[in-house]
Amino acid sequence: MKNLKKLLTAAIVTGAVSISANAGETTQIQSYAHPTLFGSQAQVYASTNANYVVGGEVKTTKKIAVVGKENVLVDSFANGLLDVIKANCGDTDWNPKMPVLRSELAVILSETFASDRKTVKKPEYKDITNSYWAKKWIDTALDTNLMIGYPDGKFRPDQPVTKAEVFATIAQIVNVDTSKIKSVTFKNQEIQYIPLWAVKATKEVIGSELLAQTPDSKKVIEDEYLSKQQVAYLISALRKELACSDKLSKDPNAPTAVKNYTPTVLSMKLNSRVSAKHSNVNELFTAKTTKDVVIGGECFPVGSTVTGRIVEVQRPGVHHPGYVKVKFEKIKNGKIKAEFPNTVSQATVENCKNPNFIARIFGAPFSTAGRVVGVVGRSGGTAVNIAGNRLEEVGDDASDLFVETLTAHPGSGIKSTGNGVLAVGKGIYDIVKTGVSGTFGIVNEVTDELVYLILPCKSNNAALNPNEEIFVIF
Repeated sequence: MKNLKKLLTAAIVTGAVSISANAGETTQIQSYAHPTLFGSQAQVYASTNANYVVGGEVKTTKKIAVVGKENVLVDSFANGLLDVIKANCGDTDWNPKMPVLRSELAVILSETFASDRKTVKKPEYKDITNSYWAKKWIDTALDTNLMIGYPDGKFRPDQPVTKAEVFATIAQIVNVDTSKIKSVTFKNQEIQYIPLWAVKATKEVIGSELLAQTPDSKKVIEDEYLSKQQVAYLISALRKELACSDKLSKDPNAPTAVKNYTPTVLSMKLNSRVSAKHSNVNELFTAKTTKDVVIGGECFPVGSTVTGRIVEVQRPGVHHPGYVKVKFEKIKNGKIKAEFPNTVSQATVENCKNPNFIARIFGAPFSTAGRVVGVVGRSGGTAVNIAGNRLEEVGDDASDLFVETLTAHPGSGIKSTGNGVLAVGKGIYDIVKTGVSGTFGIVNEVTDELVYLILPCKSNNAALNPNEEIFVIF
């Protein structure tokens, strides 16, 4: 990492030369290198030629799958970052597909690596007022050297961050060997809009393999800017890799906040099975920790109780395996309690085993009976509701028949009779349809239980079992 004084001098000189050379082009504006301490060139770009196309589908989700259990879901850390920005920025037209701004990058970096830090010094920039929505995050980012301001005393919070600047930010954090990376390519295509000063940083990002976890690779390659959504997922992937993988090492000159970053890793085993087949929304489940864990400064020893909740359930069907979404809420040991964050960086299951055959034999009659009774009850309730509605309609039509006929309007009376007959026919059709649907539902439930009994692996991807160890990284 270069000396700050030299960097600022080089940036100012390079920027001055660039502006002088383009004095006649009023659309040119200066963008000081990047928001980190990386590089030595000021960047000049034509605002009218900035390449960012808004729109197109970005296939992301608010949920991420538990590793080893593709149909067990948890809320993603990346989405949590976006929620923080959206909730605080005050922009009713806020769009996660638009280019990320410097203020938003400050939120993402601060929440990722310094969320619990209290700033010691408050670097003041004349364009950051006390009422500015992201001031506390910007102060944290500046105080921890995750970002820097501009030489003219401004932070420029509403300025978009270029793709090259984002890559430089990541390169400041990780240490990747780029000796074997000959070009700035991703998925066999050259990454566009990478100036000379950012080539090495871009190679580090390529070597980190983080780009593979970023949505919409085509826009990563072709656009000058990354979207808010892409940056949130990119930094979330970086956090996850630093927390649970030895593939990436921290840069020797990385900010202290990054060097001191240690994730909260929760290891536990459930006390009961959670699955898309049997679990219900808002149902609580518990687990016991298998390793000591420190949360909020409190040490929770092995055997502490973790409480979770079922948030969403989609039952397995003929054409889909179903899924169950879970949330880990709190941990308790005696009178000591702590709550977990809403989102996690990663959840992993090891020793993925199914309950043994004897356990499945004993459990199957109860779950099968319960599910069949559920189908019968719902079908019966629907049939009763249909019958009640149709009888009410027939009663109204019979009343109209007598009233209209006795008041010398026999035509209307005949019409009411026809409506009554039609109501009876529709009622019979709907009840038969419900009965057929319920019959197929019972067959499907029984078949599903038999499959689980004989080939439980077919439903294991949508379940967590008591004998599996779960690792959750917050």
